[in-house]
Amino acid sequence: MLSKRKVFTLGLQHVMAMYAGAIAVPLIIGNALNLTPEQMAYLIAADMFTCGLATLLQVLGTRFFGSGLPVVLGCTFTAVGPIIAIASTSNLPTAYGAIIISGIFVVLAAPLYGKLLRFFPKIVTGSVVTIIGLSLIPVAMNNVAGGQGSADFGAPHNLLLAVVTLLVILIVNRVATGFLRSISVLVGLVVGTVLAYMMGMVHFAAVGEASWFRVAQPFYFGTPQFSWIAIATMIIVNIVSMVESTGVYIAVGKATEQKVEQKQIVNGLRSEGLAIMLGGVFNAFPYTAFSQNVGLISLTKVKTRNVIFAAGGIMVVLGLLPKLAALTTVIPSAVLGGAMVVMFGSVAASGMSILGEVNLRNDRNLMIVACSIAIGVGSAVLPAIFAQMPGFLQPLLQNGIVTGSVAAVILNLILSDKRTVDAEESSEEPVVGLGVDASAGVKASTGLE
Repeated sequence: MLSKRKVFTLGLQHVMAMYAGAIAVPLIIGNALNLTPEQMAYLIAADMFTCGLATLLQVLGTRFFGSGLPVVLGCTFTAVGPIIAIASTSNLPTAYGAIIISGIFVVLAAPLYGKLLRFFPKIVTGSVVTIIGLSLIPVAMNNVAGGQGSADFGAPHNLLLAVVTLLVILIVNRVATGFLRSISVLVGLVVGTVLAYMMGMVHFAAVGEASWFRVAQPFYFGTPQFSWIAIATMIIVNIVSMVESTGVYIAVGKATEQKVEQKQIVNGLRSEGLAIMLGGVFNAFPYTAFSQNVGLISLTKVKTRNVIFAAGGIMVVLGLLPKLAALTTVIPSAVLGGAMVVMFGSVAASGMSILGEVNLRNDRNLMIVACSIAIGVGSAVLPAIFAQMPGFLQPLLQNGIVTGSVAAVILNLILSDKRTVDAEESSEEPVVGLGVDASAGVKASTGLE
């Protein structure tokens, strides 16, 4: 049984792991829309506050809302381009009106989406989880180099910080035992940041300028306005997020060695829909399950929901105390990148572990895995290949998780030989992570609402 102090520390580790990704969205959108420093500060605080509420909703798990899984929710990068486009052509209230309506859509569409989960057998889920991990590797390496667009991108001191952070995580994970081993990533981040401070790369100006207390204000940027085009765009964005989150739920199921039932996925998506509505109300962002934290669960082997509940509480407090939130921003990108390498690699390894339960000596299975991973990773690494496609399709096609998932599902249907599949799957265990029996589909006992 973990003590309260240990639960808090482990929860803080999860916040540190996802913080860079969480604040990147408000920073990118705020800069693109030329918001004032005060408005930028509000965006970051409101984002953290809503991230925390969304995570708590997800972890609690009621009859209709929340998966009850140790899942952290954060703002989705898929929404960055559409929000900037809507706000630039109309205004921010129109963007937030679209976010609110798209959240309602997710809540209502979740049960229908849940009925499609029978199209996610092991070969599909394993490919999807692998794609999630592999598509995040470029994000990690960009941070290792100092952050995309930074003046010192690829400088030796950035690479040194990343390597030191990674080595500390590996050494602590290998040598330490018990609680110290479970916070190896946090130890690595602290050591890397201290080294960066000694090198003159850590600055506290933003901490001094931040206010001590601020409450997220509903409709900060004005009363929501509604446009059918904007609403349709945000619905597409959140359909993408639903597919992403399904992959994350499956990965969490693998990391925590449990089946994720259809009802849990449906309730989890309902909770995300509610979180998206909250994001619209508090003028934050659409939210989705964060894959960054799955790797942390795999690495630390700490699977209790209490830790994620603590992480949600910490994020709520950070959203109310901007000065504390600003303190976490002093961690250099290179230090975060060193930690991301091992975390994202762990996600990919989890997907490979699922695929290890599939007979890849079968040409059919091998082709499904090979093509879906190639398409998914290719789309994630080189999204520009779809730049000339219609604008409403680009968010779908440029998301490697979506293209890889769709490819895996379609290839599984096209290449399936019923006699061969039945012979193979009849000897397998039920599909890990979905509560799906390979020969019978989704169990009726899931009690889909």
